Amino acid sequence: MNNKKGIILAGGSGSRLYPSTLSISKQLLPVHDKPMVYYPLTTLMLAGIKDILLITTPEDIERFKKLLKDGSQWGINISYSKQEKPNGIAQAIIIAEDFIKNDNIALILGDNIFYGNNLTMIMDEAMKLKEGATIFTYAVKNPNRYGIVEIDNNNKPIKLIEKPIKTNSNLAITGLYFFDKFALQYAKQLKPSPRGEYEITELNKIYFDKNSLNVQIMGRGYAWFDAGTHSSLLEASQFISTIENRQNFKIACPEEIAFTRKYITESQLKELADLYNKNDYGEYLLSLIKENL
Repeated sequence: MNNKKGIILAGGSGSRLYPSTLSISKQLLPVHDKPMVYYPLTTLMLAGIKDILLITTPEDIERFKKLLKDGSQWGINISYSKQEKPNGIAQAIIIAEDFIKNDNIALILGDNIFYGNNLTMIMDEAMKLKEGATIFTYAVKNPNRYGIVEIDNNNKPIKLIEKPIKTNSNLAITGLYFFDKFALQYAKQLKPSPRGEYEITELNKIYFDKNSLNVQIMGRGYAWFDAGTHSSLLEASQFISTIENRQNFKIACPEEIAFTRKYITESQLKELADLYNKNDYGEYLLSLIKENL
């Protein structure tokens, strides 16, 4: 079993989603039939990570605990920490110091949704690397809105640019990062940017300068949503709904992943299904038991 640990950053004010997020964390909003946070959580579960730290605001931490509990219902371990102010993605690694100890980590943003048949495979590749960092990239229409990586013919990074005015690349750096055990040490070396944040791009640049930054391109067959705006949230919900209805399976279902990976037993899955009082979600969980007979 790998010793990677997972961190979900579910902080921030969600101001791009006001007024919907005036009283609740955006990562607790529904994306089709489940809370947004289920999507990054299950991405980590698909990577084989069972030890997960969720970082959120002091105002929202109890809500997340009520929803996710300690993770034991899914055969995993979830703990919690607070980010007092939204001071950047890289700050999450510093906050997680006691959790990380001397282990490699995967960091995922709580509003990022990933889908693809080979998602597990490309994450497995990143998990196998004991040294360096891996960033996951996705081609976008408007690169000036994202952190962008320029690569050479061998998919090696040659430049990292934050929201470029002009660039030869359309590969956006998504909110999924795999780091080796030195990430904490490097994160502590960062200084706040002009906007007062510990920038994840600056952390990636340290790995880039050491020639240990790997680029994984999510091409055809993958979908990535940064569900932090009204339009992207709606788009993600419609996409999930279409896939689930047409193919008759659920995306980002922690109970299913836990059951298929034998983290939980059939009787435990039945107990979880009973919680949903025979709604569509509960019926789907019961159908997994029938398929297993």
